[in-house]
Amino acid sequence: MLVGNKTDLADKRQVSIEEGERKAKELNVMFIETSAKAGYNVKQLFRRVAAALPGMESTQDKSREDMIDIKLEKPQEQAVSEGGCSC
Repeated sequence: MLVGNKTDLADKRQVSIEEGERKAKELNVMFIETSAKAGYNVKQLFRRVAAALPGMESTQDKSREDMIDIKLEKPQEQAVSEGGCSC
């Protein structure tokens, strides 16, 4: 997988889309451009990576309704007592 990142910084582009696609074809790998900051194509990137994993061929037919979003949150910190141990 060849990933071009920071597509939100178009004025600072170093590699054209065509160059990226050409290099990916040369290396026989997938190509995608993303912007982690803008959230552009990030989910699509992970879906494509997951779909390429061995044994995932049968999951290609799953509809979007079968998919769920999982949001991870930082656990709340426990208050430390004066004794020093929060356990």
